[in-house]
Amino acid sequence: MLNEILEKEQKKDYFLKMNNFLKEERKTKQIFPKEEDVFRAFNLVNNNLKVIILGQDPYYVRGMADGLAFSSNLSNTPKSLANIKKELKNDLNIDITTNNSLINWSKQGVLLLNTVLTVEEGKPLSHHGIGWEEFSKNIFIEICKINKPLVFILWGNEAISYKKYIKNENHLVISSSHPSPLSAYRTFFGSKPFSKANNHLIKNNIPAINFEI
Repeated sequence: MLNEILEKEQKKDYFLKMNNFLKEERKTKQIFPKEEDVFRAFNLVNNNLKVIILGQDPYYVRGMADGLAFSSNLSNTPKSLANIKKELKNDLNIDITTNNSLINWSKQGVLLLNTVLTVEEGKPLSHHGIGWEEFSKNIFIEICKINKPLVFILWGNEAISYKKYIKNENHLVISSSHPSPLSAYRTFFGSKPFSKANNHLIKNNIPAINFEI
């Protein structure tokens, strides 16, 4: 499912041009995540899609971005993920752990997608405008066409701008401010996205997600 959508998009001219740009950038700069991890989110979920969590762009600190939005393999917890863990505790009473990988979510059908999939080390938003926005928009539109009931969790203004593409009434949309320290206090804390997502899945006879990290 997802891999077919991805393969179709990767053949388009704008994508080939962007891919060439990234290959050149990687020759002289540190680009995150690693090339083999850029589409990791798609490969882990593929035909098991249940929930889409949409963020902004990858972590720009060395070793932090692992190809899954908000996830990290480092022991130092990113601030946005720390707030996600707080909301998990508030929403589902899931204990806060030191693990920072969200691969468990992906394996259960949670697509952890950013609107921009790469970034230069130390330069947040550095790859805005190179083609990722067109990519993520096109991917998002194709996913929205899937008739199976899905849950879309949109965090932050950039992600919320994609809401207009969700026209299928089978889908549930949950939106709030981004979990970053700059905005989590607005509408992210207390939004209970995880219980709302599972309630929608259960209502449609789809197994719930175990959101433990």
